[in-house]
Amino acid sequence: MVEIMGDMDIAFPHLGIYLRDVPKSFVIGNFSIALYGIIIACAMLAGLSMAAWIAKRTGQNPDHYWDLGIWLIIFTIVGARIYYVIFSWDYYKDDLLQIFNLRGGGLAIYGGVIAGVLTVAIYARRKKLSVPLMMDTCSYGLVLGQIIGRWGNFFNREVFGEYTDSLLAMRLPVSMVRERDISELIRAHMTEGTNYIQVHPTFLYEGLWNLGLLLLMLFLLKKKHFDGEMALLYFAGYGIGRAWIELIRTDQLYITGTRIPVSMALGLAVAAVCIVVEIVIMSRRKKERA
Repeated sequence: MVEIMGDMDIAFPHLGIYLRDVPKSFVIGNFSIALYGIIIACAMLAGLSMAAWIAKRTGQNPDHYWDLGIWLIIFTIVGARIYYVIFSWDYYKDDLLQIFNLRGGGLAIYGGVIAGVLTVAIYARRKKLSVPLMMDTCSYGLVLGQIIGRWGNFFNREVFGEYTDSLLAMRLPVSMVRERDISELIRAHMTEGTNYIQVHPTFLYEGLWNLGLLLLMLFLLKKKHFDGEMALLYFAGYGIGRAWIELIRTDQLYITGTRIPVSMALGLAVAAVCIVVEIVIMSRRKKERA
């Protein structure tokens, strides 16, 4: 591997992968289009397609999910941005216009998930549909969308972890990452004469974790015991995965006044609640059958 990387290069040295001139955007005429936005749009479309497919497989009307999708796209983006800005307020408070600069990233998944859950619940109530069943169906689309959407972070050179020399270690030129995302540990391992950092590709870890979660959910599609169970599985599984991944990320959002990563705390709390709810419901069902 080279010691001086090109500004647009990305490398995985222990895998023998060196990617040259990986773009962040492309230009049409005089307009620059960020790949981050394209990937997020593809993730949303794929997620809606997955939800519609699951709906058809489970005897629901897929059109409900395409109709719902319009509202989900709007409110999940707004929710994701609001969540990110709230927990990054020190960065935005002196330049409020940056709040509207989505081209640079800054969408927190948990904010989008919270907004999405509320949107699904309201839509289902208004259409007199089953909220738990719709939550189950949307969970499949959500996890697929997250798998794809994380690659937007790859092109943006963000959502990485601390220094590592593990098999999946990733190298990024210093000039292409945000200074605030480079921790003291990462700086301590920057060798003189090089221009890159070597870090955990946490976007990839989360994508692989979610892929495993999606495969498990697909396997259990026809085996669930009650409506809402797949949503509980998703929230518990994602919460646990996000908690351990959050520990090694360098762009953590903290609970105000603490050094506790908000996504780690929220992930563990949601996972615990979902596991308890699953146990309670299954216990009641067992007693009813007895």
